[in-house]
Amino acid sequence: MTRMTVDGEPLDFTEGQTVAAALVAAGRVAWRTTRVGRRPRGVFCGIGVCFDCLVTVDGVRGQRACLLPARADMTVTTREDDHGDDDGDDG
Repeated sequence: MTRMTVDGEPLDFTEGQTVAAALVAAGRVAWRTTRVGRRPRGVFCGIGVCFDCLVTVDGVRGQRACLLPARADMTVTTREDDHGDDDGDDG
């Protein structure tokens, strides 16, 4: 297993997994909420079409976790909406 950091906590993942797959494998099916209505979001489409799985990776906001390969020592922060990002959800 390889390890990354998610919200300050270590998270083991298997080589070849995306960030989203690693989060789901760890039991996290939702890791952010919409700005309006605070509805939970995680992986929805799984192919990069929607914006439900956004995370911040190594300080770069708005990354689609379903498309981003997990790599050792990366730092992931969830809860994009708390930073005021426009997630395209009007409520």
